[in-house]
Amino acid sequence: MQTFEYIQPKDIKNAASISEKEGDAAILFAGGTDVLGLIKNYIIAPSKVINLKSISGLSEINYIEGTGLKIGALTTVGEIADHALIKDKFTVLSEAAKSVASPQLRNVGTIAGNICQRPRCWYFREDFDCIRKGGDLCYAIGGENKYHCIVGGGPCYIVHPSDIAVALVALKAKITISNGKNSKQVPANEFFVLPVQDEHHENILKPGEIITEIFIPDLHANTRSMYIKFTERSIWDFAIVSVAAVISKSSNKLNSAEIVFGGVAPKPWIDENLTRMLSGMDLSDKSIEAAAAKALSDAEPMDKNEYKIPLARNLVKKILKSLR
Repeated sequence: MQTFEYIQPKDIKNAASISEKEGDAAILFAGGTDVLGLIKNYIIAPSKVINLKSISGLSEINYIEGTGLKIGALTTVGEIADHALIKDKFTVLSEAAKSVASPQLRNVGTIAGNICQRPRCWYFREDFDCIRKGGDLCYAIGGENKYHCIVGGGPCYIVHPSDIAVALVALKAKITISNGKNSKQVPANEFFVLPVQDEHHENILKPGEIITEIFIPDLHANTRSMYIKFTERSIWDFAIVSVAAVISKSSNKLNSAEIVFGGVAPKPWIDENLTRMLSGMDLSDKSIEAAAAKALSDAEPMDKNEYKIPLARNLVKKILKSLR
């Protein structure tokens, strides 16, 4: 591992100032469950590591009825998974958090760190000069692409690794970003970017910008939610395909439904055609089967990952039947 200076800023303004000044030579550090691996494997080589844990006030969970839920950026994944109100009212988020890694890692990793983690693509993580690391080739195109994306790809074909990100997009969360002087709120779906927008980064954060809070608007009383995830191993693993659903229904009819996929695209993926189909749909077996069969109809799989399409459709079917 390359040596680096470990900096403990006193507040967000100080941290943002150092980050902006150092640019890509500095890395923000919270739980460190991803950052340390990136440094140890020489995927990144920062000269400065900025420890955000030294900043107070970023690990609180506050709920205001009728307004929504505020989660500090340094709140651990474990705290979110085990929080009674989140389990009850924002179930999809609790279930997504519970599916992350192992209990030990959940107790260290933070919500902001989880949604900002880098891709698990083996070409990115290993000694390949791929597009995401500044090269000119995505090796997945003609190589081992079993775990790569089937929608939203090009010129890079990663999938976004975060379970929590998928749940936040389904919940229409907003992410608060501070540059130390001013703050802005960005819808979660706009926080993550496709490779065609930026082939080197997975989100809109620039040097000097730091996530401080996640806001989730309150849900109506007749809203239910759920997160399901298919993994290749029974022990903790990253999603092959996952689905987050937030639905509002009256009797046996959907008023609205937010369905977001993980494991299929370089960002949490909203299937707009499926969303339109679900609006006003009854929840009979026949209707659910018909809607699920149309999911990801615009997918363009590579030679080894076409299996993700029927898998995603079956997960949609399962989640809608479970929530009706």
